[in-house]
Amino acid sequence: MTRRFARLGLLLALTPLMALPLRAADSTAAPAPAVTPSPAATPAPPTAPAPGEKLPVDSFARLPFVEYPSIAPDGTHWAGLLGLGGIQSIAIFNLFEKPAVAVRIMVPDQTNVRWMRWANADNVLVGLDALVRVTAEDWYVRRLVSVNRVTGKVSYLLWDVGGQNASDVIWMPNKAGNEVLVAAQNSIYQELDWWPAVHQVDITNGHDHVVVAPHPGISEWMADGEGTVRAGVGYDDSRRTSRLVYRPAGSRDSFRTVDRASERKGESLLRPFLFLPGGDHALVMHDNDKGMASIYEVDLATQADVRTVYEPPSGEVEDVVVSDDGSTLLGVAVSDHTVGLHWIDPGLAALQVELQKSVSTAGVLIESVSSDRSRMLVGIGAPDMPGQLSFLDLKDGVLHRLAFINEAIGSRHLAPVKLVHYQARDGLKIEAVLTLPVGREPKNLPFIVLPHGGPWAQDSLDYDYWAQFLANRGYGVLQPNFRGSTGYGTSFMHAGEGQLGLAMQDDVTDGVKWAVSQGLADEHRVCIVGASYGGYAAMWGIAKDPDQYRCAISIAGVSSLKREVNDFTSTTQNISRDAWERMAPNFDAVSPINAIDRLKTPLLLIHGKKDITVSYAHSSKMYDKMRKAGKSVEFVSLPLADHHFTRQEDRVALLSAMEAFLAKYNPAD
Repeated sequence: MTRRFARLGLLLALTPLMALPLRAADSTAAPAPAVTPSPAATPAPPTAPAPGEKLPVDSFARLPFVEYPSIAPDGTHWAGLLGLGGIQSIAIFNLFEKPAVAVRIMVPDQTNVRWMRWANADNVLVGLDALVRVTAEDWYVRRLVSVNRVTGKVSYLLWDVGGQNASDVIWMPNKAGNEVLVAAQNSIYQELDWWPAVHQVDITNGHDHVVVAPHPGISEWMADGEGTVRAGVGYDDSRRTSRLVYRPAGSRDSFRTVDRASERKGESLLRPFLFLPGGDHALVMHDNDKGMASIYEVDLATQADVRTVYEPPSGEVEDVVVSDDGSTLLGVAVSDHTVGLHWIDPGLAALQVELQKSVSTAGVLIESVSSDRSRMLVGIGAPDMPGQLSFLDLKDGVLHRLAFINEAIGSRHLAPVKLVHYQARDGLKIEAVLTLPVGREPKNLPFIVLPHGGPWAQDSLDYDYWAQFLANRGYGVLQPNFRGSTGYGTSFMHAGEGQLGLAMQDDVTDGVKWAVSQGLADEHRVCIVGASYGGYAAMWGIAKDPDQYRCAISIAGVSSLKREVNDFTSTTQNISRDAWERMAPNFDAVSPINAIDRLKTPLLLIHGKKDITVSYAHSSKMYDKMRKAGKSVEFVSLPLADHHFTRQEDRVALLSAMEAFLAKYNPAD
């Protein structure tokens, strides 16, 4: 038995937006010995707001001009999630022709764009999340669309299957061809079709056929560079064990189990992300002897490490950059900001050095490269500046600015940002991001502690418009990476297990105490602000430590942890139910909604009714219970806002509400 999900409508709107000041270029790759920014692309010398100058709320609330920027394989177009006119849309741009905008498609209501990537020179794949009512419950549904840059046609891929997740793209064509491999469920019930099959899908018309049938227990599939499904991964929630099934290249044999791992024993499973041509070797990411993720070449037939491909000098590998044909590891993203994106490819590594030499006032990042690596998108920015997106053709070696990420701020430098470290009460070392206001002595500041969401996430030295807005209003801001955060190794992440609302929360509190001990924060003028899991931490912070904070703001926060667990339980690849169940011994005991009687600190709740990640009910029920109990609580309900505040109007409302509440209960002046 299956249930069919109704198609979500996409509004197609072809709208010319801007002319890009780029001259045509020959497509022949010719490496340049140096890179020169064009006058328009050169960031201005560092400037900051004058002491006490408050920039308009709109300056911080503007949507990023583009997210997920990606250049086409042939280097003639680029695509991204465009933020223009206060709303987001999927856009494809011409680099050398007019009109500048080839295609623009509005993002469907109550739908999130999770990723965008080029499948070939003419088609962009887009992964979408949506919340759909199924059997009286809200379910997260993942689907794919493809957008053709020539015709603007939107093709719905596997939207007629009956499963929850039908968006796991495991292979795309090397240079030509319109067929991709997608793993997709076909049922929401615990039967054979609940496990994903692998479909070969024509992205121009949606036609598909199954190339690998569902295998009981196998929730993920991997393919090699030739488009052959080579491996699969299964996970058993009840036993907390996983297994890898595999078949050699060119084999028609059935898959056989080649590796097993027990999470209870601290074992990790081999998970190949790149199959090396001509044999059983693959690249995998697993922990080194220090518990930090690194890259290794492994013989899948024997499960033995063949060689170390890359081990970061500090931090751990968080992501990889693979060539379009799926055969070459180009680079790795490392959690330590001093390493950042490390290029394995010698040409890109040398180019990165030249790019950084050409721009001295900001960081430079190669965002996306064409198949021949001769054309690319380059990001220029800093923790105190949203930055810009530029285009580089190695034939002329000139950086051409495409757009500022935030036109209102441009290349202006705002409040200074740095990493700091402190010890939690049990001795665990915690890293945090500290942002200090301009023009104020960093002493006895009104202070905001801003824990991140997730909780499996990490705040780093990136531009953060919330932190910059608060600093511009005169507050010191601390963003602690409490235990359970990613980027610090397996043991640090596992240190959060069983400690949600306990030691994880203490890490946040200890950050405040550190700031006070350093003379940075006025202990009588500290508030806690956060979103999603951070919103939970804000609410629970004033319940667990009611005398610590002067006020609290929870944005799309989780008030009932049991409900939050139920929100994330139904896809084959998402093992977060099992992970969440290990995060606290008693969810009710650490849920803010069950601690109303302990609250004595003013609380502001902000939540969008179109949030498909954390239910609006988390805030509305918290508000009702606090109001009935006579507690100090305010609620800003935004009827059109989603979890990420992807409409500029909602960002303005969010920041304005934060500013007014803080001015009332913790004024910076």
